[in-house]
Amino acid sequence: MARPLNIVFLDSDTIRPEVKLRAPNLPHAFCAYSSTAPDEVAERIAEADVVITNKVPLTAGTIAAAPRLKLVAVAATGYDVVDVAACRARGVVVSNVRDYASASITEHVFALIFALRRNLIGYRDAVAAGRWLEAEQFCFFDYPIETLSGATLGVIGAGALGTAVGETGRALGMKVAYAGRKGEPPAPGRTDFAELLATSDVISLHCPLTPQTRGLIGEVELRAMARRPILINTARGGVVDETVLGRALEEGWISGAGFDVATAEPPPEDHPLMRLIGRHDFILTPHVAWASRESVQALVDQVIDNIEAFVAGAPRNRVA
Repeated sequence: MARPLNIVFLDSDTIRPEVKLRAPNLPHAFCAYSSTAPDEVAERIAEADVVITNKVPLTAGTIAAAPRLKLVAVAATGYDVVDVAACRARGVVVSNVRDYASASITEHVFALIFALRRNLIGYRDAVAAGRWLEAEQFCFFDYPIETLSGATLGVIGAGALGTAVGETGRALGMKVAYAGRKGEPPAPGRTDFAELLATSDVISLHCPLTPQTRGLIGEVELRAMARRPILINTARGGVVDETVLGRALEEGWISGAGFDVATAEPPPEDHPLMRLIGRHDFILTPHVAWASRESVQALVDQVIDNIEAFVAGAPRNRVA
């Protein structure tokens, strides 16, 4: 009889506590750690056949320390925490989860857009500070309020998430454009990257973090946003140069920014995005766009599906 599969989950606290992680339908031993520090990884996966990770990095060194490792099941869509080349060299399969949070992320994107276009933070804070009590009429107009109908939504990234955001934008009466690759002629149905920056009222990012997309939106691009759009980033920290975002807001290159991601998570107190907390035109949420209860349940179900499919000899959602 074959020995049970040894499964190690390195960061189970990244899963909502009320979500049930079902047991794989196969002989196995399961060990879940709430979190794992980088210097603990090698020891914890030394006897693992399968490693589940959301945000704990698996480097070439730690992969080499796990001679029995056969599958890395990433509990996320992004898999930049895994040294994919090292896994390929070892014959280790890497699977991710896909299309599990489109509704949750799309709703979060538009929650940020609505809050910023209607200046909800500014008005809430003004009321709390007594501004309404001081007003000489039934309302006051300290901040601009703009509707979405008729506005142009520029989407960078046309995968499942970008498509869902675009469809929602159209349902709200927005004109939707999808960006072509930066520095290249646009493919059919896409808008030139520079043109999209210049003509959009709202820009939403839905591209992975790769060497090609790191710093995709920097000072040059922010200055080129001629219509002073709202900039939304629920993709990955690092796609936008965070060090210039404050200047973009202060000097009016853009009208507002809503971020759910940062280059460091959690960001330290001196992080560029943390310095913007308190501005009415900036909203930072703690990487929770994906995290509705329904989406997290779908994610963990898919992780287990990936493990079962691998053991059955038909790996799914392979990225390596």
